[in-house]
Amino acid sequence: MSHVSSTVSFTRLRAQFIKEVLSILRDPRSRMVVFVPPLLQLLVFAFAATLEVRNVDIAVHNQDAGRWSHELVTRLDRAEFINQIYHVANNQELRSLIDQGKVIAALNIPMDFSRVIAAGDSGQVQVLVDGRRSNSGQITVGYLSAIAAEVGAQVNPDAASAAPVVVRNWFNPNLIYRWFIVPGLSGILALFSALLITSLSIARERELGTFDQLLVSPTSMPEIIISKSLPALAIGTLLGLMMIAAAIVLFQIPFSGSFWLLLFSLVLFILSVVGIGLMISAVSATQQQAILGAFAFGVPAVLMSGFATPVENMPTLLQWLAQAIPLTHFLVIVQGSFLKALPLSDILASLWPLTIIALVSLTMATVFVRRRLQ
Repeated sequence: MSHVSSTVSFTRLRAQFIKEVLSILRDPRSRMVVFVPPLLQLLVFAFAATLEVRNVDIAVHNQDAGRWSHELVTRLDRAEFINQIYHVANNQELRSLIDQGKVIAALNIPMDFSRVIAAGDSGQVQVLVDGRRSNSGQITVGYLSAIAAEVGAQVNPDAASAAPVVVRNWFNPNLIYRWFIVPGLSGILALFSALLITSLSIARERELGTFDQLLVSPTSMPEIIISKSLPALAIGTLLGLMMIAAAIVLFQIPFSGSFWLLLFSLVLFILSVVGIGLMISAVSATQQQAILGAFAFGVPAVLMSGFATPVENMPTLLQWLAQAIPLTHFLVIVQGSFLKALPLSDILASLWPLTIIALVSLTMATVFVRRRLQ
């Protein structure tokens, strides 16, 4: 069945827009679902989604009675990331603690440790790591290595000063992990909000039986696409701005870029997500299918966007697929706008892929919706 008109009537478009917004916001539970979870998730994930290692337990088997092994253990006791140290009498106890998951790492200090490093050689300490927690284990090893290096520098300061290494961390001097995680979370949560709102739009009408009324109405195809897109675009942009404001005000993350460039990038990002959501909604017969479709796209998109692991570390095929994901490019813009004052040239380098993705997704959404309406 085709529509009577293919032109856009602003009166009809306004009525359709109001209807879409009311269908989302008229129910108090729907309002709660749209606005409250993303903000709560931002607060929870900002503290939970971290690669920092805190409050870990380790085991120590110290076979050396010398000064420097005692100094090493003392420094471990004072380390902020260590919650408890288990002092064991033999290697069997040490391995048992790792097997049972009570400690993430264990140190085996040999009998000649103090004598060897006092003689100017590099003493060796065996570190056993729980490979079941590989990422946290490797970070813990890095922390332990830094403590051991401090002890070595105290024993032989001349060797330490012969090749000094001064580390400066640009853009995030104190390596505060929330400075990295929160801007990225604002993009991820805005993506899921806009994606779910749009994915449910046509599927909801089909379930409620109002989709047939839309077919016989004088509403044109452009009006349907615009009326389904604008509410998600407005709400997704608003949620994104609220989370960016929370990052600045609540988490005290410095914002050094251009707000207007970030706002334009956010709108373009949400627009590209809206096109994907409309495609999902057009092929979904029920709201349940639409939700499953949204998560089927959203979860891999987050994993491949570079949020958790660099895109450069992925296989070549996945790197190419990552370039087709809107979040990949928006993360570069939002994280750079906060910490780096990303120059215009770098922002444009990520904006043009977003523009292409938005055009392609909205064009494909128009095709999908047109097929549904015929």
